[in-house]
Amino acid sequence: MLLDLKGITVHYEKVEVLKRISLGVNQGQIVTLIGANGAGKTTTLRVISGLKKATSGEIWYQGKKIGKMSPQKIVELGIVHVPEGRRIFSFMTVYDNLMVGAYLGKDEKEIEKDLALRYKQFPILKERRKQQAGSLSGGEQQMLAIARALMAKPTLMLLDEPTMGLSPLMVGLVANITREINRSGVSVLLVEQNARMALKLAEKGYVLETGSIVLEGASKEIADNEHIKQAYLGA
Repeated sequence: MLLDLKGITVHYEKVEVLKRISLGVNQGQIVTLIGANGAGKTTTLRVISGLKKATSGEIWYQGKKIGKMSPQKIVELGIVHVPEGRRIFSFMTVYDNLMVGAYLGKDEKEIEKDLALRYKQFPILKERRKQQAGSLSGGEQQMLAIARALMAKPTLMLLDEPTMGLSPLMVGLVANITREINRSGVSVLLVEQNARMALKLAEKGYVLETGSIVLEGASKEIADNEHIKQAYLGA
């Protein structure tokens, strides 16, 4: 297994927000984590990327324990986090944002090759490369956040609410981008309020409710579950 969370508990001060959750992502998979606002989905990604430390439990990545590692070391291992709200550097240019993603790179020719690949994948970013990132539309900013993460050459991408606030057209585009990323060999752990889209994209899913995993399995099986239909799919 590429990523393996075992019995993860997390507190914010005295409040227990994750309650001994366990989940995994295999190499080459898209796995989705769905649940209502406040269920603990974003906290789960923050724990994996080292931005929040677990109270107890273990996180394994490619056979290594990473629960006590710094965020920088976790990025070096191949895990990148595209956070909710994009978190681009608004007053920097599109080009400079992409270069931030490549900060681990040592070979300038390789970086330029990667940059050309991202421009091919996201032509609008090449067109807007000299613009301040904050001047982009919401969908373009999301593309920039994903492209910046790809500049770090990840093996696992953590995507937190990538379609939030986007038009239906942009939602479909982000879904297609996620598929392309996966086909290129990057595994994906997707947190998404659009449960219908997420379950169509993913091979496997987990349902998180008030800090606990209440259901896991093949995405199709989850989508066919009556509780999930009523609670998350608008049935």
